[in-house]
Amino acid sequence: MTAKINRELIQKFYGELDERSKETLDAAAERVAAAKKRGGKVAVVTGSGPNLHEGVTTLIAELIEKGVVDGVTTSSAVVSHEMGGALDRVKMCGAAQLGLDEKFMPRGNVFEFTDMTDEELDELSKEMILDRELLAKRHDAEGHFVIKAAANMAYPMGLRTEKLAEEIHSLCRQSGLPFEAVAGWGCDRRTMLGAGAEKGVPVLVTIPQLVGGGHVGMAVGDSIPVAERSRRISAMLGSSDVIIESAVALTQEIHDGPFETYTGHGIWSWWQGQPVYSLRGKTLIRFDLDENLRRAQDLQRSSAMIQEAIDKGLPKTKISKIPFRMEMSAFARHEGSLPVIGDIGMIWPAFALKIADALGIGLDFMSYKQETDDGKAMREWIVKNVRPLDRGRMLAKFREWQEARG
Repeated sequence: MTAKINRELIQKFYGELDERSKETLDAAAERVAAAKKRGGKVAVVTGSGPNLHEGVTTLIAELIEKGVVDGVTTSSAVVSHEMGGALDRVKMCGAAQLGLDEKFMPRGNVFEFTDMTDEELDELSKEMILDRELLAKRHDAEGHFVIKAAANMAYPMGLRTEKLAEEIHSLCRQSGLPFEAVAGWGCDRRTMLGAGAEKGVPVLVTIPQLVGGGHVGMAVGDSIPVAERSRRISAMLGSSDVIIESAVALTQEIHDGPFETYTGHGIWSWWQGQPVYSLRGKTLIRFDLDENLRRAQDLQRSSAMIQEAIDKGLPKTKISKIPFRMEMSAFARHEGSLPVIGDIGMIWPAFALKIADALGIGLDFMSYKQETDDGKAMREWIVKNVRPLDRGRMLAKFREWQEARG
């Protein structure tokens, strides 16, 4: 999306944040810029849905390309969607008019068709058998079009992704490579997987985020052992000076991992002589909508309440009087944590632009809050330009990798 960045809109996003979030966003951008200037590394920990719909995953891919982001963790659902091109336009139809058994349909008895040209379908038919009779019904069926996360529920691209997962899993079993690495060889460079594969930047699904994405999730989980996955993620996080968490839950892999010693359980790995890493001295940035995250940090910094509860073996929820999510504990206690509370559709553009300006980098893509006119145009651009996984290119890269190994 090589276009002029709408600085006025991004400044408006920034202005709508509360004062404390402005302060922490400024500090977060300064920490990232400072780390990159001294040759340090930055990792991003992403969740699913909002990161795709707000264009954040595409922006992170741009930041990988420009050398700002050096590692990514994500969910198997995001892997599935990036294999389909991040966002799709689909036609949602009532299943009854298509003659499909409604007891197997999703809630609402809806069946989806990927919006594809006849030429695109002909190309896909070289790869898989298509139900032409069903596809012919899509034109006359009553329904409506929406843009949504790509390649999961719509025919035929959702089925194609499931089938590709089985094929990629086979290649992983042959090579010992993670699913994400093999899939990345065929993914568009404007996805995190594709950009990571091209730039040699690791993109890995965390263990708590393995569930999701249908057969993709199972194939990701089975591609390498859990212990190896944890070790690879530990290496990524251990080498990073700054870790950014973006609209993600279940971050125990970061704050409570088996190889992390400062906030997690890594003491026993260290005890037994295994390699470990520490979050001590690192910066943890978290973009989140939940004000309780900041309240938990305030409680800890004003009275050390969270740490005292842990030291006494007491439940943190009862002590703090707030709904306590697992990822709040270590984050609230970490001296280098910066919570930015707000909509990631507003936070990320402001954050990325501040970093780019500080580093003198020009960005060729910018995300915007999806409800704005710029956000709607951005989503249309992603649908049109970020293409699904290229199976032929993936297989060619796999052959090259095998030949290079001898």
